[in-house]
Amino acid sequence: MRNTLLRLPQIIGDRKRGIPPIIPVSRSTWFDGVKAGRFPKPIKLSERVTAWRSDEIFALVEKK
Repeated sequence: MRNTLLRLPQIIGDRKRGIPPIIPVSRSTWFDGVKAGRFPKPIKLSERVTAWRSDEIFALVEKK
């Protein structure tokens, strides 16, 4: 699989936009997990844009 970047709504889902979650947790749980090291560290693309590597997200899903 080609390594792409995923934004937070693509990872935890967004009901309003009809995006199903890959990892069904809340936004606050996600950032708590990032801070604690349970979830991958983000890549800061700009001041207001953060993304995660898709290979790290799917590796986390396979691990669980």
